Amino acid sequence: MVDSGRPILRLSIIKRIAMRRSEKEIKDKTVIIDVLNRCHIGRLGTIGKGGYPMVKPLNFTYNEGKIYFHTATEGEKIDDIKRESRVCFEVDLPIAYVKAKNNPCEADYLYRSVIIKGRARIIEGMEEKLFALKCLMEKHQPSKAGGYGEYTEDKLRKVGIVRIDIEEMRGKEDLGDERMKGIVLRTLEDNVPLPIAIER
Repeated sequence: MVDSGRPILRLSIIKRIAMRRSEKEIKDKTVIIDVLNRCHIGRLGTIGKGGYPMVKPLNFTYNEGKIYFHTATEGEKIDDIKRESRVCFEVDLPIAYVKAKNNPCEADYLYRSVIIKGRARIIEGMEEKLFALKCLMEKHQPSKAGGYGEYTEDKLRKVGIVRIDIEEMRGKEDLGDERMKGIVLRTLEDNVPLPIAIER
């Protein structure tokens, strides 16, 4: 689906299926957004031409209920989106590996993840293209680093930008027991490189 204007507020009802392990659901939206901001790679799920699901990793940015990513203007992703705008998007943050001590079954991975359902739109408007690209650069190379100049009109015309209007966004986490959870939360607060290793 092609959209040449600014972001459109889309209201849609998706039947929400209860998470089987409800105690692992992240209910705080600020935590979900934090995961999106920390993750530099997301995985886009589309329906391929032959009906098979297709998953592709890509750089992305989150901004006010929308996911943006840049892409070539032709190819499998674009063909899938033009044929069916409904997509899924996933990110995961591996936080800590818990080492086994007495037997292999003690090994564990502590994480946070987010799964999004929404509608993908190919952006044609130069204003929104530039906005999306600036958001991407601010995330992956913050302005305080600088040194990358301005976008030319020619580059803006050639680059593909896709916006996902989020219709459902759900987070899940496993932070371990209380001791491990304390370690994990301090690690996240201190912006320690991830993942870390935790002893049982």
